[in-house]
Amino acid sequence: MDFLRIEGVSKNVVGGTALQKTSFLIPQFQKVAIVGETGSGKSSLLKIIGGYSSPDTGMAYFQGKKVWGPNEQLVPGHPGIAYLSQHFELRNNYFVHEILEYATKVSEEEAKKIFAICQINYLLQRKTEQLSGGERQRISLARLLVGAPKVLLLDEPFSNLDMTHKSIIKKVIQHICDELKITCMLVSHDPIDVLSWADEIFVLHEGNIIQKGGAAEIYYHPQNEYVAGLFGAYNLINADSLEIKKAWDLLKEEGMLMIRPENILVSENTTNSVKAVIKKITFCGNYTSVAVGTDEQDLLIQSKNNLLNVGDEVFLAKG
Repeated sequence: MDFLRIEGVSKNVVGGTALQKTSFLIPQFQKVAIVGETGSGKSSLLKIIGGYSSPDTGMAYFQGKKVWGPNEQLVPGHPGIAYLSQHFELRNNYFVHEILEYATKVSEEEAKKIFAICQINYLLQRKTEQLSGGERQRISLARLLVGAPKVLLLDEPFSNLDMTHKSIIKKVIQHICDELKITCMLVSHDPIDVLSWADEIFVLHEGNIIQKGGAAEIYYHPQNEYVAGLFGAYNLINADSLEIKKAWDLLKEEGMLMIRPENILVSENTTNSVKAVIKKITFCGNYTSVAVGTDEQDLLIQSKNNLLNVGDEVFLAKG
């Protein structure tokens, strides 16, 4: 029996189609990230899986049974699937421990473990109106987890957070997956946040899954420029850049020739390298972004060499 199966699901919205007919399987305990630009259908897909939106065609199945949407049942949602919206809310004038006690379906020991994982023990005696945005998010997450779900759906969990709280929620989500053994699907508009987390990444574009695979596969071997651009800076090697192709042994490569900036190295060896001139240097913290120009095209590289200067002549090798 399939754990989580999406079969021919589509969704129309005013002004267009949010989701084309989409099908896939999610094994139990998998960590899946759904990425794509705004309006690509990410949230629509997550809401259908969670039972908070009814598809126009197709169906989501959880452990072999249909996940009904609000068109088929009075109270939306599925008891085995927890969904945290990016617009999560907590009732005011309640203590945090009260909010959690009302939702708890697990043992006291399991609840304590969840509170520790979500880093909220120090918040239990506070009232909900005394919490920061990041604290409210972690309590909302704990409230879902004490309901003993088998699937956790997170819609843009990293948005609208400062760097400190973003770092905390990343660790919390990782610990949830590792220690509670919950199947997790996460939507993000910033795919860089999911590269180190996901077992599998689905890339959506105009309501279609256009590529899926492991993080390294999608990052280094994107299907097209849309996918490449989602995951950061990239270089497309022009079809007529024969000197570069020859030096970097790319003449036999077919399809889109994409190289990430960190995979182009400044070399002291002129063999298998291309001469270039540095045009611009941008400090980016733990690395420097360097724009260079060869006789054939401009390229972007990353370097930790602090001795480079605009106007320097360098040789570039493929890492």
